[in-house]
Amino acid sequence: MKDVLDELAAARRRMGTATLSAGEAYTMELRRRYDAHPEDVWDAITSPERLSRWMRPVTGDLRPGGTFELDGGEHGEILRCEPPHLLRVSWMFGPGADEWPGTSEVEVRLSPGPAGDTEFELVHAAAVGEPLFPTYGPGAGGVGWDLHLLTLAGFLADGEVLDHEAFRSSPAGPGFTRRSAAAWGEAHLAAGGDPDRVAAAVEATTAFYLPAGDTSARAGGSTPG
Repeated sequence: MKDVLDELAAARRRMGTATLSAGEAYTMELRRRYDAHPEDVWDAITSPERLSRWMRPVTGDLRPGGTFELDGGEHGEILRCEPPHLLRVSWMFGPGADEWPGTSEVEVRLSPGPAGDTEFELVHAAAVGEPLFPTYGPGAGGVGWDLHLLTLAGFLADGEVLDHEAFRSSPAGPGFTRRSAAAWGEAHLAAGGDPDRVAAAVEATTAFYLPAGDTSARAGGSTPG
């Protein structure tokens, strides 16, 4: 795999807005290219066997209208599935999440690149307020997505599966987390965020994933809130 910071730099990040059934939402948007055919990338994100290798084991009725659950607790409903181009799911996590339907959705879009590769786009829309978004900004979920896209890159390139626990204790782990949090801060600023609040959000996100005295990243685990 390429250097992990090169992989981090390969993604373009944007913070935007969307409307979900629960109300107005903000979006964490990631775009990058994978050197693999769209059909291969599609299979990697929808085949239970392959998904479990680079993300988490998944169970459920994996078809439109069905439900899924990852072994980390993330779960939801499959809202749209148009192989090999578009997948949209509701994305719920944490105690009481199911009491707030329509508050979080993830959509992945794939399109053919010019050289048989794939243009990959992930949009996570979340209708959240105090204290989650003002405290952490888009880095709350963005750091975790950066790690998952890093893992997918290695898996598509050579079948390598990144051990998240080993990565978080490696020399590269903390640097990756800090760079990711800072990159999401830049996206927040570009979207019009107040510089002081953005700086505080980046600091809070970094502190969550890298607690004081802990040199390991928590990007493979739960997100703030």
